[in-house]
Amino acid sequence: MPTGFRASVLTLYPEMFPGPLGVSLSGEALSRGIWSLEARDIRAFGRGRHRAVDDTPAGGGPGMVIRADVLAEAIDAASPADDPRPRLLMSPRGRPLTQDTVRALAAGPGALVVCGRFEGVDERVIEGRGLVEVSIGDYVLSGGEIAAMVLLDAIVRLLPGVMGAAASGEEESFEGGLLEYPHYTRPRDWEGRLIPDVLLSGDHGRIARWRRDAARALTRARRPDLLGD
Repeated sequence: MPTGFRASVLTLYPEMFPGPLGVSLSGEALSRGIWSLEARDIRAFGRGRHRAVDDTPAGGGPGMVIRADVLAEAIDAASPADDPRPRLLMSPRGRPLTQDTVRALAAGPGALVVCGRFEGVDERVIEGRGLVEVSIGDYVLSGGEIAAMVLLDAIVRLLPGVMGAAASGEEESFEGGLLEYPHYTRPRDWEGRLIPDVLLSGDHGRIARWRRDAARALTRARRPDLLGD
């Protein structure tokens, strides 16, 4: 059995992967075997000479719907009954993706990620195969592939050995319930805009307090819903 985080993606466009997941942190981690990625073509389980994977929606309406029997066979081939990995469906009607969810997935053995297309997938396969719907935002994409890349990128960067310093992840936005504090670097004076003096003071206690206060102020201004008060 392969070790590390195992990602299996079911898609009608396997050629889209690894895409951006094959470069930078995620790509390096992929080459080092910290995680693995397989993209499986749903169309391999299509019906008839043309490998049809969709049909018209019951009850009428526009577009097409991915068939339950086709997608179920693809899921069963990629994730047998004893597979401990969660089965996820990228969908705009799913629960919003959060850092807590990402952290929980990164601590697990991997994930099976289904990328929808057309008008969606037959509801019966969602129920019959226990798919958990996940959304990356309140908007609609052409398909779930880009959403799957967002999900996997967020997960992979939290895997042990991917980021150079553990503290890099601990102080980012949404860790600790706040947006991240502002960052500065050289030059000290840029177009008349100065780095705050406290950050150049060498007083680590004052710097920590400034960053905490700045993060809270930024969160209150942009995402007050995160503060819960």
